[in-house]
Amino acid sequence: MVVLRIRKAHKRRYALLCLSIVGFIMYRYLGTAPGGRRMSRRVGLSANASQFTLEGETFRILGGSVHYFRVPRAYWRDRLMKMKACGINTLTTYVPWSLHQPERGVFHFQTELDLEAYINLAAEVGLWVILRPGPYISSELDLGGLPREEWIGCLLAFCPPGNMTQQFHEHWLLRDGSMRLRTTHPGFAEAVNTFFDKLIPKVVPLQFKKGGPIIAVQLENEYGSFAMDNTYMPFIKEALQSRGINELLLTSDNHEGLKEGGVAGVIRTVNLQKLNQGDIKYLNAIQPNSPMMVMEYWTGWFDAWGDLHHVLAQEDMVSAVREILRCGMSINLYMFHGGTNFGFMSGALTNPIYKALITSYDYDAPLSESGEYTPKYHLLRDLFSQYHSEKLPDMPALRWKETYEPAIMYQHLSLWDALSFAEEPFKSPTPVNMENLPVNSGNGQSYGYTLYETIITSGGSLKSGDNVRDRALVFVDRHYIGIFKHQNLELAVPDGKEKRTLSLLVENCGRVHYGKAIDKQRKGLVGDILLNNTPLRDFTIYSLDMKTSFIDSLNQAPWMSLPHVPSFPGFFLGRMFTYGYPSDTFVKLPGWGKGVVFINGLNLGRHWYIGPQQTLYLPGPFLNSGVNQVIVFEEQEADYKITFEETPDLGMAVDIQ
Repeated sequence: MVVLRIRKAHKRRYALLCLSIVGFIMYRYLGTAPGGRRMSRRVGLSANASQFTLEGETFRILGGSVHYFRVPRAYWRDRLMKMKACGINTLTTYVPWSLHQPERGVFHFQTELDLEAYINLAAEVGLWVILRPGPYISSELDLGGLPREEWIGCLLAFCPPGNMTQQFHEHWLLRDGSMRLRTTHPGFAEAVNTFFDKLIPKVVPLQFKKGGPIIAVQLENEYGSFAMDNTYMPFIKEALQSRGINELLLTSDNHEGLKEGGVAGVIRTVNLQKLNQGDIKYLNAIQPNSPMMVMEYWTGWFDAWGDLHHVLAQEDMVSAVREILRCGMSINLYMFHGGTNFGFMSGALTNPIYKALITSYDYDAPLSESGEYTPKYHLLRDLFSQYHSEKLPDMPALRWKETYEPAIMYQHLSLWDALSFAEEPFKSPTPVNMENLPVNSGNGQSYGYTLYETIITSGGSLKSGDNVRDRALVFVDRHYIGIFKHQNLELAVPDGKEKRTLSLLVENCGRVHYGKAIDKQRKGLVGDILLNNTPLRDFTIYSLDMKTSFIDSLNQAPWMSLPHVPSFPGFFLGRMFTYGYPSDTFVKLPGWGKGVVFINGLNLGRHWYIGPQQTLYLPGPFLNSGVNQVIVFEEQEADYKITFEETPDLGMAVDIQ
């Protein structure tokens, strides 16, 4: 009996402890604002006349953009705490459809893409959230964050037997040129609905009125600059609200797009870098008696390969932010912390000519790519502190950066010897673009390289006709003869009447992320290649998407020991050693040409000697204590070692005009 009474007493204490914990959580997250003030959670963020209110009290949004998909998950808390310490009260983040749904029927919301965990962390740190779920987000991502249109369907020849109606529909989507992204085209609308069916239920419980930190949701992104379908934005609004989104809705456009980008019942906001009174007057004229907000104040800019590194003077930035706040407007800094376009994430420009974007997304933001404080950060902290009644939190300590010993590349594998570790090649009488290849369970190829091989029996003039997207190294019997790119459309093939193998290694350098060319972003060979004005035929096509599974499979490949003379393109293998808890570092490849760097199978991104970027950010969480595998895929030249430095090199800078 004594034992029984003791057990019951323990159970009562345990139950009381559990109730206390639950009560604390409810108090902390359901009733308390990030600033510590009790809230009823009935009204939320509202647009009342000339100002925003939150639960009836005046509220100015001091926002900043940090994208979870550009930051290692281990550093999410660090970046958000630095944001909070700067005086930011609201986090804004995009949601990249292309990363969350890489294939039809396949959805990823775990590990680095755990959006719910990221939003909950923001609440824990003390930040409100403005969610920007797209479906199109731009953000300098490949295809603006849209999954390539081809994921919706597959070639009729490769669809499984059975549902012939579905097969025909999918075949029609690909073959009919009427497929239109960012419209209510049935195929695109169906795909949006499928994605939102998965995404929106995850964020509905995280809305303000349900106890979460999400105070507003943005519809699409800068649609006024696109404006191809006046029924599209109402469709997106309905798609969100019908699934349970009931917080304040916003749109976001530059000056030129403000008029066409709005939708009834939704607050319009403006995107800009240089503020003038004309912008404010125009927004007020289009949307009178409403609070005004700069949804994207561009704190810097992005960079393209072959350009200089764009920077915005800190004095110009803080002057514009100060003026925006003086005018009574709310603001969101884009970016507060840029991060990195790991892998093949980055997009491209098309106007006036095609230019691929670099791996770094440092953006000259107040918090650098690796989380360092910049002079912009300190100026903003001083400014924002004036808009808080309480002292700002202390600035978190910076993380140590390390200069590691160089990694000596001691083994080499030619591209040709690696082909047997790729998916089975596909034979086709004509060229097939990468998205339509019957690989990845019928979903096609999204990124990386595609190798096209055919037999020729003569030399002469080889013409691409602008059908190479975006860049192709050309070989005859595996000997390099030249390159096709947007400005180079013709090559000379050496004479010879015997049968020889002509190879074109085509790289998708990044799909355009903005503008009306977005519907024309198929990659690989998108049309005929002519030899002496005769189209080449009968191709063997290899998909080389450089996924982690492919890189890992190369462990079984017949690597050759260096210093034998390597062939190009090829893979180079080395080891990097760290001791204790690994620190951040920056990879530098002096003497190398162009390619991709893999650390422990993870794709860090592209390197290219033309710059401006000369180092790749390597976060400490990507490293093991001890031995780390380093693989570099190199197209044309190599120095056989890579170095690790404690400071970044983003190239020669130029002021944004």
